[in-house]
Amino acid sequence: MYTSRPEDPAIDRKYEEALVAAESQLGRVHPARVAGKEIHAPETFTVWSPIEPTLKIGTFSQCGMAETEAAILAAGGEAYSDWSQTPWERHCACIREAADRMEEEIFELAALITLECAKTRNEALAEVGEAVALLRYHTSVIRDNEGFRRSMPADTKTDRYESVLCPHGAWAVISPFNFPLVLGGAGGAAAAALITGNTAIMKPASAAPLSMLTFCQILEESGGVPAGGAANCITGSGPPAFGKIISQSPGIAGVTFTGSRDAGMWLRQEFTTHQPYPKPMILELGSKNPPCIVTAQADLKQAAEGVCRGAFGFSGQKCSATSRVYVEEAVFPTFADILTERVTRCTTGDPREKGVFTGPLINREAKERFDAAVASVISAGGEVLIGGQSYSGKETHYAHFAEPTIVTGIPHDHPVMKNELFVPLVVLAMYNGIDEGIRLANETDYGLTAGIFSKDPAEVEAFFSRIRFGVCYANRKDGGATTGGWPEYQSFGGWNSSGSTGRGVGGPYYLLSYMREQAQTRLRG
Repeated sequence: MYTSRPEDPAIDRKYEEALVAAESQLGRVHPARVAGKEIHAPETFTVWSPIEPTLKIGTFSQCGMAETEAAILAAGGEAYSDWSQTPWERHCACIREAADRMEEEIFELAALITLECAKTRNEALAEVGEAVALLRYHTSVIRDNEGFRRSMPADTKTDRYESVLCPHGAWAVISPFNFPLVLGGAGGAAAAALITGNTAIMKPASAAPLSMLTFCQILEESGGVPAGGAANCITGSGPPAFGKIISQSPGIAGVTFTGSRDAGMWLRQEFTTHQPYPKPMILELGSKNPPCIVTAQADLKQAAEGVCRGAFGFSGQKCSATSRVYVEEAVFPTFADILTERVTRCTTGDPREKGVFTGPLINREAKERFDAAVASVISAGGEVLIGGQSYSGKETHYAHFAEPTIVTGIPHDHPVMKNELFVPLVVLAMYNGIDEGIRLANETDYGLTAGIFSKDPAEVEAFFSRIRFGVCYANRKDGGATTGGWPEYQSFGGWNSSGSTGRGVGGPYYLLSYMREQAQTRLRG
């Protein structure tokens, strides 16, 4: 919607006005939201903008056992009884009302995402637009399936057999910092849980809690989801206390977690161990690294554009970021030169400024991870083609930048080729023939996104038939070689260590993960 939009002064003006207004509201105290009420925990934590030290996003409740259990109790009590029995048409109407409110406030929400996550204006506007589209697509899926109630063949005209998909109960949603609306709240898991008749307990990442708190408030204030406990938002930072509480609470009916593989697998083990019976868990994990194959039949300028956008958009802080690229030997030197030249035109700076392509990293730990990766490449005899430097200020909460970086010449089993980094660094590697390219791309535990650039239809079809990834692109230049997706058009979900259900967000099957089937048979008395 806005990621590669043409120049539009009206959009820029509205965004900049919203940015000024959003900055004037920073620094406030933000309690958690439970059963439609503000909950102030005894302890608090402070969130600073990744952009600069003077931007204090706010002070948030450090929710612990008492606040989390209150949210679980609220979501699993009368709120669930009422919401689960509400007709599906009303569920859809409520979510559409929230989508309408978010569309009206798209610039305000985008400005908030910029300040909280350091996304550029295009990236932030695109996220809000995608979240709105996801909400509306959820409603269309419910409507097209008539509330997931289907008549089955009956023995007589008076007998009735039906298959009905029903909600589970109170659903916990743990979301990441990089897409606070799309992957956790408005677009993804929380909205999916709610529209299918479940209630939701949302836990945003501690680095970006305000966007999800705002979404929870929109649900209540828009006249949508009732405020009596159907939607709740718990905040907190530090060790995964929330994960331990929900994994051991019998009141939790299901969990959606979006984050790292290690954290997700730990939560899965805890949840499986402590629950009295099997309950659904949706894991949307990372990747390493979404591979891109560039063949000798590719349009190399197109491929370089796609790789650049996929690797360095939002400073590579996406699970779908293009971070390993296999280039056919015959065109390797030429492609490396074209890509390097393209990267020289990537502007790094304050994401609030027009024309900036990528902003600062989320925190100092990300900068240190970048520095360690570059050092390990050099120590292994690799070469840095461009970039490789990071910089930051002296203040505790100062912005931490890393240059868009291209490296090459490291072994296929090097940690930088295997481990998810979440930084702006891409590795170029050489291969011979499409068979070897696909084999190398598949040699990973992950399976989220993958891409190919080739004008040969046979190579493209070989890629699609043999690549073991959930989201695959051919010749995708504008949005990124391995990044992007849009509800209804491109679902987004991973295989193997990248996901647990095999059903992508924004696709026709995603909502099924939040429901369970009941066979209803009504015979003549």
